[in-house]
Amino acid sequence: MDQNKSKPSSWLDRVAVGLSALCLIHCLALPLLVAGLPFLAQFSEGHLHAQMLVLVLPLSIVALGLGFRHHRSMWIVVTGVVGMLTLVVGATVAHSQLGLAADRSFTVVGALVLAIAHFYNSVRTRERKNAG
Repeated sequence: MDQNKSKPSSWLDRVAVGLSALCLIHCLALPLLVAGLPFLAQFSEGHLHAQMLVLVLPLSIVALGLGFRHHRSMWIVVTGVVGMLTLVVGATVAHSQLGLAADRSFTVVGALVLAIAHFYNSVRTRERKNAG
């Protein structure tokens, strides 16, 4: 029965890590593609970070919350919150007031911190599940 409780958290953590990876790919690869292929320059005007927050924040909150119920590790939750806040700052304040470099920097750091939190959330949840 304990095994079934950890499955949604583990699945959500994997999806959240995947979304963080998509953010990283978007931030690091899109400028290179735009520079190399002028046709794609028209797509660089959009601001995907703000739209991604609509998916990333609720998913991360649920996954970290479910994981916390199993492992009770506050540092994992705090790390996740720091990552989410960094993403929010990157998509809002940094994007509108500090420029593209700050926007990308906050987004990359936030995505990495959040991915680390989800990784440990998943690992610790599995450990608790296996310990029984």
